[in-house]
Amino acid sequence: METSARNQLRGNVTAVHLGAVMAEVVVDIGGAQVVAAITKDSAERLGLEEGKQVTAIIKATDVMIGVE
Repeated sequence: METSARNQLRGNVTAVHLGAVMAEVVVDIGGAQVVAAITKDSAERLGLEEGKQVTAIIKATDVMIGVE
């Protein structure tokens, strides 16, 4: 897969929560979690399930940082 996005993180799916229209996909990236909201159709088409190795591709114009 070729893409212009530079922020690509390999990991394993730890959970897929299917809703009526959307799906929440949790990916473990070296002990940290990335959560993606995608369409239910896309989750099913990609065959996403616990344990599947995936790449989280992050394409954003803003990154926010917070401190306590």
